[in-house]
Amino acid sequence: MTGETVNLLKITRLIDSLSDVFGYVAKWLVLLACIVSAGNATIRYLFNYSSNGWLEIQWYMFAGIVFLGAAQTLRMNEHVRVDLLYSAVTDRARLLIDIFGIIIFLLPAMAYLTYMTVPFFLNSWRLQEISSNAGGLILWPVKLILPVGFALLFLQGAAELAKRVAALAGVVKIDTHYEAPLQ
Repeated sequence: MTGETVNLLKITRLIDSLSDVFGYVAKWLVLLACIVSAGNATIRYLFNYSSNGWLEIQWYMFAGIVFLGAAQTLRMNEHVRVDLLYSAVTDRARLLIDIFGIIIFLLPAMAYLTYMTVPFFLNSWRLQEISSNAGGLILWPVKLILPVGFALLFLQGAAELAKRVAALAGVVKIDTHYEAPLQ
């Protein structure tokens, strides 16, 4: 194994760790969103009181769950895929399919979406944009989740690409086992 390969695999482990941290945050956001949702419903029905802020914070948490957890989902190979051939081909063919998909679809899409959402966030932050709903929240934090989530997914995609290329070269072993979801 060459020095460049070792360094590249160290970088993939750092990216994996970063995805783990944000995945951990996303897991806790699921619980927090459930608590806020139940609390909001309880207060609304018991005291006939509600605030748009409570609804919006749930939307913010949902955005965090999806965008901050996506990279971890990719890392764990639990992402959605179109399974026309994947389960019927060899491990090597799966690696090639993954490499093709990452290079042709994932990385360009995530790079473009990151590029497009940074100005969206910056404009909201500069204006200190607030929701137009009564009792609404500031909007830039949730808009920040967009470029962060896309950038994390780009980084994890690059790490997965490096790992699959290393697996094709026989440097590392990757479990390519895939089970189609139950229908």
